[in-house]
Amino acid sequence: MIELPVIQSERKKKPDWLRVKLPTGQEYAKVRKLVDTHKLHTICESGSCPNMGECWGAGTATFMILGNVCTRSCSFCAVATGRPNEYDTDEPRRVAEAIQLMQVKHAVITSVNRDELKDRGAEIWYQTVVSIKQLSPQTTIETLIPDVKNNWDALERMIEGGQEVVSHNVETVERLYRAVRPQARYERSLEQIRRTKAAGKRTKSGIMLGLGETQDEIFSALDHLAASGLDILTLGQYLQPTKMHHEVVEWIHPETFDMYRREGLARGLKYVEAGPLVRSSYHAEKHVNV
Repeated sequence: MIELPVIQSERKKKPDWLRVKLPTGQEYAKVRKLVDTHKLHTICESGSCPNMGECWGAGTATFMILGNVCTRSCSFCAVATGRPNEYDTDEPRRVAEAIQLMQVKHAVITSVNRDELKDRGAEIWYQTVVSIKQLSPQTTIETLIPDVKNNWDALERMIEGGQEVVSHNVETVERLYRAVRPQARYERSLEQIRRTKAAGKRTKSGIMLGLGETQDEIFSALDHLAASGLDILTLGQYLQPTKMHHEVVEWIHPETFDMYRREGLARGLKYVEAGPLVRSSYHAEKHVNV
């Protein structure tokens, strides 16, 4: 097996391929104003996404519903952890109105985990998708949903609003779940993808690289995802949000990302978006009709 290049994280400077432009421009300012005016949350900001300038400059954003405080404490994630406030039942209307004003062709919606809610926030998910479809029937929708912890009734409600793509990220390989996603279970996420596929939805997931996984572990994850009925996969470089988060173990070379892209396609995945700066919703509009 050929080992493709990897750069160790001891280097103080990020590789050149991880440099991004600061967010600027008229379209960026327009999206910024809409998000602030409608009091909305975006994973672009809460998750410190490196592509925010590019996506907002193109007039798109990934909206985060059910607040901006998560009940989970994943070691990779920049979203605040704690006890969330009561959710806002008017949020679906405000998100839908913002998308209508932005004239978005493809919308991505995600959320924090709301484990304290009996339905995991499923009703707000459903109402958000339905509201968007009512105000902007031409807009296609991807929902990036959390782990429902085996609440399959909640999953059914989350995905029955009419969205075209349902995404659920496994995030990393099975061995690293305890360190990276301590309140999640690898097999449970695979089961959620299987059930989503069985419901007739286009399925999508994402994995971060550079957390300490091996090449063979990535190959195994590709096998598991393909066997679970996954259609679309994103692969990107993990970037450490703060010193308190999981360290970057490796900087993965772009050639290695391309190799994983080819391996995913060889296993039957319909589309693989892979690269150092790829994130779950990056180029999401391409994933609707694959």
